Amino acid sequence: MIRINETIALAESEVTFRFFTSSGPGGQNVNKVATAAQLRFDAEASPSLPEDVMYRLRSLAGRRMSSDGVVLIKAQRYRSQERNREDAIERLVTLISRAAEPARSRTATRPSRSAVQRRLTTKVRRGVVKRSRGPVDDEV
Repeated sequence: MIRINETIALAESEVTFRFFTSSGPGGQNVNKVATAAQLRFDAEASPSLPEDVMYRLRSLAGRRMSSDGVVLIKAQRYRSQERNREDAIERLVTLISRAAEPARSRTATRPSRSAVQRRLTTKVRRGVVKRSRGPVDDEV
């Protein structure tokens, strides 16, 4: 089980890995050993994710989520396959836990009277500057 928070946990079978040779640190090891990990998580078909979390995950994941709802995370930061696998899982957990937090509602506020006055004063000043850029009369 991959624990996200106290209410959400993913089964190991929901996450699949594909390993391939990576770029980055490792010398000749990079060319010989498949250390980079690509994590695939089908969020759309996952029974573990509530609908509201799925909705927020779609917007948070951005281009890491395909159009059919599969989250792809590529990890190649480390030299070993196991560390890259753990890194990919950790990044997935972070992404889903951010999506599990409900968005805070905005408290409506009003600008203070002095803030409105400052704004109008700067607008008037700017208008004066723009009017002074007009055509020049030569008849003086």
